[in-house]
Amino acid sequence: MTGMTSSARPFLNRRLAEFGTTIFAEMSALATSTGSINLGQGFPDTDGPEEIREAAVRALRDGRGNQYPPGPGIPELRTAIAAHQERRYGLSYDPDTEVLVTAGATEAIAATLLALLEPGDEVIAFEPYYDSYAACIAMAGGTRVPVTLRPHEGSFRLDLDELRDAVTEKTRLLLINTPHNPTGTVLTREELTEIARLAVERDLLVVTDEVYEHLVFDAAEHLPAATFPGMRERTVTIGSAGKTFSFTGWKVGWVTAPPALVSAVRSAKQFLTYVSSGPFQYAVAEALALPDAYFDAFRADMLAKRDVLAAGLTEAGFEVFRPQGTYFITTDIRPLGESDGFAFCRALPERAGVVAIPNAVFYDHREAGAPFVRFAFCKQTEVLQEAAKRLKAAR
Repeated sequence: MTGMTSSARPFLNRRLAEFGTTIFAEMSALATSTGSINLGQGFPDTDGPEEIREAAVRALRDGRGNQYPPGPGIPELRTAIAAHQERRYGLSYDPDTEVLVTAGATEAIAATLLALLEPGDEVIAFEPYYDSYAACIAMAGGTRVPVTLRPHEGSFRLDLDELRDAVTEKTRLLLINTPHNPTGTVLTREELTEIARLAVERDLLVVTDEVYEHLVFDAAEHLPAATFPGMRERTVTIGSAGKTFSFTGWKVGWVTAPPALVSAVRSAKQFLTYVSSGPFQYAVAEALALPDAYFDAFRADMLAKRDVLAAGLTEAGFEVFRPQGTYFITTDIRPLGESDGFAFCRALPERAGVVAIPNAVFYDHREAGAPFVRFAFCKQTEVLQEAAKRLKAAR
């Protein structure tokens, strides 16, 4: 006999009960079913450099990575990651003991939080936050303590006093994301100096998600948290190839940190995927060694696309928060006479043939994020222009 168990206990672990299906899956399915332009989920609609794709093909054909790669990642990639951190930021890491390759930044976040947290530990994260942060904190038995970035003079800013007040005796770590998804905020030198001072003073671990490190615009600059005084020894830095090289499906991420922290994260990671992305690791090693001209051109292209979409959204009546980093634009829908981002985004595909993401899903304080909606601009220019045209027509 088949059928459902009669147990009254829910199947899903209670820690995950609040999360359900991700908003990205829901909105991407809506984009497919309605034939809409998908500016919701953050993936490019074109592949990255041809020579890097060919490097992956070469590795496949040569039999490199088709079997289990080493648990910490192939030596070539760990060496390339360390060289990248040294060349870009003057951060010196030992490829053998201070670098760990992961199945994208998502696994890096999960493994780090599972490794470093115990039940009852508090984690301070900037709200709005990428949705996996909340789920991973919950899986680890930790308690998330959001500190809200609020609109101020055209961007979302951190209140350092609020951050300091959020720290308690139970605070285990600060979870930082800069450049920040979804708001596009890039933390300043002054802000990071104060964060470092607080972390040292209260002896906190710091986990910093820097996957958009190469997408910083205008006068902003990316400053790794680990470069600040007293921070290298307490900081786990997370990076990723997907966002920088436009191969999000390869799922190649990494962690750089002192040996004891890398060892802890590796202990958790080995029971998640163990290893992944074998041939792609060889290709990413080559990608990280690309000349500065690649990174400069990539940033310039995304900057131009940001400006195309920002102009189109402004013309369509949105209030636009022009991002300093990432490839997302947050908008306020209240000038359109709307105030519920969920309802707006669920109606938008039928109304305008465009899909976006309601920022409220990234908030514990849902009301604080209610009127904000996120659009991705990592798409072809003509796609962005068509989306802007549709949005304007639907006003």
